[in-house]
Amino acid sequence: MQPQLQALLFDVDGTLADTEEVHRQAFNAAFAEAGLDWVWSHERYHNLLSVTGGKERIRFYLDQDRPDFQLPADADEFIAALHRSKTEHYVGMLTKGEVPLRPGVDRLIREAHASGLRLAIVTTTTPANVSALFEYSFGVHEDEWFELVAAGGVVANKKPAPDIYNYALEKMGLKAEECLALEDSGNGALSARAAGIDVVITVNRYTDQHDFTEAVLVLDHLGEPDMPCKMLQGELSPGPVVDTDYLRRLHALCRSA
Repeated sequence: MQPQLQALLFDVDGTLADTEEVHRQAFNAAFAEAGLDWVWSHERYHNLLSVTGGKERIRFYLDQDRPDFQLPADADEFIAALHRSKTEHYVGMLTKGEVPLRPGVDRLIREAHASGLRLAIVTTTTPANVSALFEYSFGVHEDEWFELVAAGGVVANKKPAPDIYNYALEKMGLKAEECLALEDSGNGALSARAAGIDVVITVNRYTDQHDFTEAVLVLDHLGEPDMPCKMLQGELSPGPVVDTDYLRRLHALCRSA
């Protein structure tokens, strides 16, 4: 007997909302506040997104772009303090309504919750960023809809490692074949697939050139009745919008393959 779809596992940045540009601006604000002359351009940030995790991204930038920079004795705390400042700037931008949800996200999550599908957040971003996004963009606390928020440093290895997805499956008592992951990036797709979970991708300006060979579906967004989505890769067209009925059919198709 084929397993039924039980849960949707959502990435956050770039998947639920167009957050990556706001993250870039928040990093630059934190650098300026610290008196640093570092500026991450759109092009440089596009490349830096291959590194998951904000603190990891700063360290990678230092290694690659600023090897001459003299880190203080406690380098880890210096980087962590920069990242805390960046998070404060990011949350401040959220409170001003500067982070729009992506088309179809609010509609699909509300429909999935009402239909009895289990929901989880599976992300490398910090818990504070998740809470702020839900408070100011959805108008609810994430715990109202999601039974698990797997975020930040709950696992040792970040995406593209499968750790965060394996953690979610274990905590929820689910099998990989009972879930679909919704992601926006190559690293996210690799992470979910390494955990055995089929992946639906909605691309954005920072990820539209990533390799999504293993994704079962690639779209420009989830779609609204007045803003149809476009299928970029896949075998089963969702029509104008991705809804729960479609995701169940897609999941059944994956399981029968």
